Amino acid sequence: MAKKQKKPSNFKFKPFSKKQKQLMHWWRPGLASAGNDFVIADGSIRSGKTISCIVGFLTWSQEVFSGESFILAGKTMGALKKNVIRPMLQMLEAWKWPYTYIRSGTDARVEIGSNTYYLYGANTEASQDALQGLTAAGAYLDEAALFPQSFIDQAIGRCSVDGWKVWMNCNPEGPHAYIKEEFINKAKSKKVYRLHFMMDDNLTLSQSRKEAYKRSWAHGSVFYKRFILGLWVAADGLIYQQFADNVKDYLINDKWLEENEIVYATIGVDFGGTKSAHSFTLTGFTRGYKQVVVLDEYYCKKRINPKQLEDDFVDFVKRAKTRFKVYEAYCDSAEQTLISGLEMACVQNHIGIEIKNAIKGSINDRIAFYNSLIAQNRWKVMKHCKNIISAFENACYDEKKKNMDVRLDDGLMNVDSLDSTEYSTESVQNEILYIAA
Repeated sequence: MAKKQKKPSNFKFKPFSKKQKQLMHWWRPGLASAGNDFVIADGSIRSGKTISCIVGFLTWSQEVFSGESFILAGKTMGALKKNVIRPMLQMLEAWKWPYTYIRSGTDARVEIGSNTYYLYGANTEASQDALQGLTAAGAYLDEAALFPQSFIDQAIGRCSVDGWKVWMNCNPEGPHAYIKEEFINKAKSKKVYRLHFMMDDNLTLSQSRKEAYKRSWAHGSVFYKRFILGLWVAADGLIYQQFADNVKDYLINDKWLEENEIVYATIGVDFGGTKSAHSFTLTGFTRGYKQVVVLDEYYCKKRINPKQLEDDFVDFVKRAKTRFKVYEAYCDSAEQTLISGLEMACVQNHIGIEIKNAIKGSINDRIAFYNSLIAQNRWKVMKHCKNIISAFENACYDEKKKNMDVRLDDGLMNVDSLDSTEYSTESVQNEILYIAA
């Protein structure tokens, strides 16, 4: 018997701001903005862009069309379902609009009335292939600044039904991002209606929450300028400037650990190659994720055989388990043979630890996470972890790839310690990114 899907709860609508109402109704006949083909809502985080975009897109598509197809796309399918589909279904429940949600398969979609909304992830250049052959009356692109250009172009090309419109929202990236250069900068010639949002445009956000979000990023940093001020600015220089300027403020010793309980810890593993190192990072978390703490490290740049690597990993895990609760290790998924070796070595040595593939999400998401922790003074490093300290102190953007937000990896920079540290926290970073200290 098929398991009945649990219906989402009703969406709790709250008063909309003037800017949100503009985004919801810009398409209505008679308004000057209705003559545009595109709408772009960009600006700071938590500014109410997404919710009002969903409301507007749903009402527009349902009032103007029947029996048509639409594109709903997110940075990944998982991000789309979390950021767009979940609140969308809650709205449909609140409005009592009948719908059918087919959540998996190549034709994942939501059917509302006679219209069909097809779901897509847009995280690679190949993602645009899934759109080919579709005739659409419109598209909604969530986090559009993170999409490959090919997907955006293909989505627009699929919209060929008379009256089509494309809805996009995003937080700012670099000044030369495709969305900025080709749509925002050319708004008049391309018939783009641009609405720039700030946190004050979200009436549901209290002043205390606004201040908490502002504390999440160092003033003057690229992330503060983008996520709080909503500016399209370039990332350059040191990646972790605040840490580099105040290293001693983040270093701790055993006395600190005696005064602060580590609830549990995880291990991140990055495997070395010809010019890179093997790196393990043990990261611990205090209660409520108030503090994220680098407890121990392993770094080996010389060539070693798999047996030596396995022995070193076993020793590292044993050492970790004598002091902390350690249940999981997240390893670079590109090296499945080495991962299997670590698993077997742990079994043979009767070490209970689950070895998983690292998530390996966007490097820039990981960078934003650590910058946020550093700005809130919620990241600490044991003094003996010299390689990790140096790696974060010296990490910088690639000057040869300006405006592309690319971390320098020239064979000399220690990105291995960065990777293993990021792998150790990636499974929880989305849960704790905006938790105020």
